[in-house]
Amino acid sequence: MIRLLPLLALPALAACVPATDNPQGPGEVPAAYMALGTEPGWTLEITPARLNYAGDYGETMIAVPNPGAQTTTTGKRYTADRLTVEVRPGPCSDGMSDRRYADTVTVTADGKRVTGCGGDILPPDALAGTSWTFVSIAGAPVAPDRPTSLAFTDDRLSGSAGCNRFSGSYRVADDMLSAGPLMATKMACPGAGMAQESAFFALMRGPVRLSFPTDGTLEISGEGGQTAVLKRVI
Repeated sequence: MIRLLPLLALPALAACVPATDNPQGPGEVPAAYMALGTEPGWTLEITPARLNYAGDYGETMIAVPNPGAQTTTTGKRYTADRLTVEVRPGPCSDGMSDRRYADTVTVTADGKRVTGCGGDILPPDALAGTSWTFVSIAGAPVAPDRPTSLAFTDDRLSGSAGCNRFSGSYRVADDMLSAGPLMATKMACPGAGMAQESAFFALMRGPVRLSFPTDGTLEISGEGGQTAVLKRVI
């Protein structure tokens, strides 16, 4: 049976970002550190002021002042009333997908111990077996009414940039992807679908550089400065 987490827990499913690794500008609020686990589902948010924990699929809610991190031999620990959090650096799988995170996180809430993952989302070991959806193409957000996708097998890619289905071969070397000629259907689409598709096909004519920001996205960059940004689905 699928259990839904409360609204407090939802930000952790979108991205996991460190609380202190990125410098903050004057007046900016530091980003929260997020962690999550499964069986039972739980999420943890660490802000400079508080520890916010939702456990047992949201049935247990604990919010306490942040006591500050203590350095340990394996990482760091937060010890607060009702809540202890241990963060150990090292690749961690969330147990539900192929996503990997930078840290293993153990939470003890009211004596009950659970373990999951937190911190930066790590790049996939390989593109094969991953699936993505487009966020933007050539700097413009994709049209919300046009479904998009990009999926990879061992040696082929396929998907839609907002209009026609396409597929072709590809190879990756030194973070550079070279796609073979992309074969596409010939359907005409109204609105922005055709324009964003044309921009993507133009980007993929030459070798493109792949990068993986810590928020779980894939950025494809061409020599002329064109880009496509995608969010991982699988």
